[in-house]
Amino acid sequence: MTNGSGNGDLWQGLSEGARAALETRDYSKAGLAERLSGSGVESRELVEHRAELDDVWIPGVEIFPRRVWQQRHRGWFGEFSRMNEGKLHDIGLWPRQWATATMFAGTAKGFHIHPPFIPEGEAPEAWFRKLFVEEPESYGLRPYDKEQWDAMFFVQGMIEFFLVDERAGMPRKKMRFIIEGDNIPGPNNVGLVIPSGVAHALRCASSQDVIMVYGTSTSFEPTFEGRIASGVEQMPLPEDWAGYLA
Repeated sequence: MTNGSGNGDLWQGLSEGARAALETRDYSKAGLAERLSGSGVESRELVEHRAELDDVWIPGVEIFPRRVWQQRHRGWFGEFSRMNEGKLHDIGLWPRQWATATMFAGTAKGFHIHPPFIPEGEAPEAWFRKLFVEEPESYGLRPYDKEQWDAMFFVQGMIEFFLVDERAGMPRKKMRFIIEGDNIPGPNNVGLVIPSGVAHALRCASSQDVIMVYGTSTSFEPTFEGRIASGVEQMPLPEDWAGYLA
């Protein structure tokens, strides 16, 4: 590429102020682990490369492919889990309550967080180390009935998800990824499991409304619904409106 000048200064035709403010985007692609906690990744990448991500993966989080059958000119049928097979069967998590939620395009939820159950006499740090470091596949130790875990999938829309591990003594890992609803067929049609103590937020990533289906390991309990940096859920009035109403 040439700029029509002989001195190699690509931006010589701009004003001095514009040249001082100029930025150019870096189009180089970072590694998957770096993008997972930074700019974000596609959920299919997490399914395909799960074995390579132990160092950056939040313990207890599950992201797994779903079977969705598309019927041209008619609709689609999507599965989430079966009683005797699949990820929920493997980890022994069967929700007590199911619900749906719709998010209008341009909106977001979170961060939400649910309090982890700590057995009497246990230090939180030692308890989490036992569950997720020393015996990570001893799923029977997990107190699903005493703390809220979320299991979810999406019927419609494109969703950007954010997870942050806030459990005492655990490394503060972050995950950022895209999930697509069943109306966008492909490998980003995944299911998601979120442990208690992991802050989570999501936002619409397209111009389409989002429809989600989610199950919880406990029935809805308002005291289990913690909020961190959740101002995005509000609809603040214009400053002059707020001043007038006040």
